[in-house]
Amino acid sequence: MIHPSVLISGEILPADQVALRPGQVGLFTGWGIFSTLRVISGVLFAFDRHWARMRRDADLLRVPFPWPPAELEQQLLRLVEANHAYDAAMRVLVMRNRGTVWEGPGIARDFDLVAFTAPLQPWGESARLGIVPQGRHAASPFAGTKSASWAMNVVWYEEAHSRGLDEVILLNERGEVSECTSANIFAVFGREAVTPPLDSGCLPGITRELLLEVIRVPGIRLSERALTLEDLERADGLFVTSTTRDVLPVASVEGLSIRTDWTVAHELAKAVADYQAQYVATARRRATRPA
Repeated sequence: MIHPSVLISGEILPADQVALRPGQVGLFTGWGIFSTLRVISGVLFAFDRHWARMRRDADLLRVPFPWPPAELEQQLLRLVEANHAYDAAMRVLVMRNRGTVWEGPGIARDFDLVAFTAPLQPWGESARLGIVPQGRHAASPFAGTKSASWAMNVVWYEEAHSRGLDEVILLNERGEVSECTSANIFAVFGREAVTPPLDSGCLPGITRELLLEVIRVPGIRLSERALTLEDLERADGLFVTSTTRDVLPVASVEGLSIRTDWTVAHELAKAVADYQAQYVATARRRATRPA
């Protein structure tokens, strides 16, 4: 359940008193973009990367996104303070209010920024996955976009839990592994961790991006290439990544026989935790410098 206060276009309001109107077209069509951030010790982790992805998605979906990074960050930090959500998850949504014949009268703003926080989810030590064929359309120009039209992902996630699973692997139209409903997936071969490329239809996850571009562990190589279900069975181990899961090993995949050597996953999980601690320390030092 979310925390008591929400941010609505610059105002901090009680979550149970927020009024949304049917004429806000994005509300009922999913015409908006969003991102899920991690708040660590009061710092918005990897905020610039989240901002850049939202900026790109907003341009693609014709959603207004007028804030420079520092301005949006300050608005979101006000919500962190209001909820005392210093170690939490944050959802940030930008929703279109105008357009189509369903636009309502008296809509004052072209769009709304909506943000709320929630406690971190305990994910456990590993994940059990299922498989969904045709879950991603890699050839779509909107593939990899974090759109507010997220219902299919929620349905697949809920169905997974009804079967005693934690998540599902989504295959694209070519039968290749793409991603999970809210996580990227990696397969480990020896000391190499491989994840599907963006042209598989997967989301450019922030943890995925950090592992590929920034975080380094001696002796471990990170790369991208197409993966099949057969590749997952050949791998020494699997893990998923996301903003709230960090690096989470995979214990089983429904219908597959997989190996569970989590050595590389655990090393990368420690490297991610170390990078987070360094990022937070740097952000705090920067915030205390005199102007």
